[in-house]
Amino acid sequence: MQDISWLGRTSLLIGEDRVRLLNQKHVMVVGMGGVGSFAAEFICRSGVGSMTIIDGDVVDPTNRNRQLPALSTNHGVSKADIMAERLLAINPELKLNVIKEFINPEMVEKLFNYKPDYIVDAIDSLTPKVTFLKMAYERKIPLVSSMGAGAKLDPTQIKVVDISKTMICPFAQQVRKMLKKDKIYKGIKAVFSPEEPMWESLMLTDGKNYKKSAYGTISYLPATFGAVAASVVIRDLIRTEVQEV
Repeated sequence: MQDISWLGRTSLLIGEDRVRLLNQKHVMVVGMGGVGSFAAEFICRSGVGSMTIIDGDVVDPTNRNRQLPALSTNHGVSKADIMAERLLAINPELKLNVIKEFINPEMVEKLFNYKPDYIVDAIDSLTPKVTFLKMAYERKIPLVSSMGAGAKLDPTQIKVVDISKTMICPFAQQVRKMLKKDKIYKGIKAVFSPEEPMWESLMLTDGKNYKKSAYGTISYLPATFGAVAASVVIRDLIRTEVQEV
């Protein structure tokens, strides 16, 4: 059992038994961009004892407006490495797996060998995301999935709903459409915003890593998506019977 003395304020809120329960859990966060990096940090600071973080990208100057690992001093450095150093600085006893690879359909299955208790899907490319969601759904692994955080400004509109109830989000619409091909219509928790997108912020990309376009973003929106996703994970995990401790 790890030293949980640094989590005294958390214990005041949820009780020491639940802090010890979180210490025994393993959470996987896929994607260390604007959503996933903040989700990973909040999960770590909540006292989860084991984590797996996954991202094959390096910091680019355009990441600095919204991504936790991105600074003017670390362009070209692995996001996963930066986040690993940060998470271990928060909790040196954290059991941490670091996978520095881009998510692709072929590698998804082996990720489940890590046997996470919960997954945060912060993948922003459609084909890998839907493949990941489909396989997690089939294995009944608890998961929360982030929909589109771009082209929006108002964090107070963010909601957590079943994927079937997402709306006014072009990314969520594409995810639903692709899942329906595998006859998956509901049963996946989604973080999304019904705010009308600012369509004029759309830009086309080079198509690398299954991503053909992107929307403009503001600093706080992806971070808030990440915070909401982390809260889903923690709240679901502490609803587990405390007798498991």
